[in-house]
Amino acid sequence: MTPITRRMTLATLLGAMALPLSRAKAAALDELRLDWATYNPVSIVLKEQGLIEKEFAADNIPVVWVQSLGSNKALEFLAAGSIQFGSTAGAAALINRINGNPVRSIYVFSRPEWTALVTLKDSPINTVADLKGKKIAVTRGTDPHVFLVRALADAGLSEDDVTLVLLQHADGRLALTRGDVDAWAGLDPMMASAELQDGARLFFRKPEANTWGILNVSEEFATAHPDIVTRVIKVYEQGRKWALENPGALAELLAKTAKIPIEVARKQLGERTDLTHNKIGDDQRASILAAGKALQSAGVIKADVDVQSAVDKLIDPSFTSGL
Repeated sequence: MTPITRRMTLATLLGAMALPLSRAKAAALDELRLDWATYNPVSIVLKEQGLIEKEFAADNIPVVWVQSLGSNKALEFLAAGSIQFGSTAGAAALINRINGNPVRSIYVFSRPEWTALVTLKDSPINTVADLKGKKIAVTRGTDPHVFLVRALADAGLSEDDVTLVLLQHADGRLALTRGDVDAWAGLDPMMASAELQDGARLFFRKPEANTWGILNVSEEFATAHPDIVTRVIKVYEQGRKWALENPGALAELLAKTAKIPIEVARKQLGERTDLTHNKIGDDQRASILAAGKALQSAGVIKADVDVQSAVDKLIDPSFTSGL
């Protein structure tokens, strides 16, 4: 080996050693898989503007986007390894963790009132108590399901007093419109569409019972790639700030992506979506714990489960401490 060759080889090695540790770890990934959802408008911004792709372009890591139709689907994808980052409600993530899916909640993408109990405009149903003996469309394992269980319990009812018709959110809205069910545990933007297009009524609302919009990651991935998690959250912050600064453009983006009228998108975003939060911590812990305790009282979570411990293991504030 000539002196020049030796110097070139040494320079190459030193250059490789000088790469940021995060970049070296990132290169070990075959691809980065995230979900997007119409109930997570920030994810739509990231996807449509290619912000994740730009962040990891120098790492040569392909980015794959998978649509989640509800928290239950996002959690299924996380459990199967189909995605590494998934959008859910806080209570849904808690139930899933208790049921054996070790996810961590790492970031807040919204403070929503994204669920309420919905019926048709000419329905005789006006209170939760009126649901006794009725058919209710609901997506099990989601915030609307948790919301329904808590509402029934507060009214002295349980799931045994009603007939649950298990459907994904969009199909639940359709079942209500057709009259196949008496009520629906709704989710935006389908819920806003039902209001504006079908004259549906939100007969029971309780904003504080909506658990937060949470970004989750598998525990295994968070442990193996904390650098990637930090960078993804950094990009989420870019998308969230853009969404706050461009509400009109955000509504147009949601309308196009969700294939809904612009007035529906404006209703969801303008009336029931707060994007000013980002850090995960005490507020989310309290909200999710309250939901967990209520579900335990209703028999959805077993009596011997330590809900407080499960919440503590779920909430991971370490990745947002610097925001």
